[in-house]
Amino acid sequence: MQTAIIFDMDGTLFQTNLILEPALECTFEYLRHKNLWSGAAPIEKYREIMGVPLDVVWKTLCPDHSDKIRKKSNDYFQAALIEEIRQGNGALYENVLPTLQSLSDSYPLYIASNGESAYLQAIMSTYHLDRWIKGCYSIDIIPSKNKAQLVERIMKEQNIVSGFVVGDRASDINAAIDNNLIAIAVNFDFAQQEEIKKAHHIVEQFPQLIDIIKTYRIQIQEV
Repeated sequence: MQTAIIFDMDGTLFQTNLILEPALECTFEYLRHKNLWSGAAPIEKYREIMGVPLDVVWKTLCPDHSDKIRKKSNDYFQAALIEEIRQGNGALYENVLPTLQSLSDSYPLYIASNGESAYLQAIMSTYHLDRWIKGCYSIDIIPSKNKAQLVERIMKEQNIVSGFVVGDRASDINAAIDNNLIAIAVNFDFAQQEEIKKAHHIVEQFPQLIDIIKTYRIQIQEV
């Protein structure tokens, strides 16, 4: 049995905003070329719903399209995102790497993300996150697309009995609370105040996690 830290990826570790706009523009240009879209790409709409499962994303962005076209749009979008990452146009948030390195000295680290597996692996390999991350889990493996169930799956597979979920959206906070873990919200690009106010802690800078988590470690040792 172990205590672990489970991180969200988009908007928590990775600055998705840096590659979101060009990848969406590329996708909707493809739809325009196929006479399936007119007007600007719905970038602000996607920013509002960032963090929800991808099937919800495309139902929201393309409400009048068929499931087949939505799937094709998502496939195109995923390929564009991965190409942006490989071209070096993305970035981790400031001080993510040294913070992960520090935390990994005391806790096993995992990722629970609503992103697709290939996209997550592109980030993992580009920034060599497997130096500290022991497992990267995609919502793809959960039929319900429920992040709380994804975290529950990680806990069962990795024999985790306590720990923390670090994320920026309601799905992350709820995943922590539903599994009796400590919810830590990062107040970064996509965070919404109404969603993150339910977290046990809110941080403005990534290294703040170290002091918060260290406090719990001290409490556990004292007990």
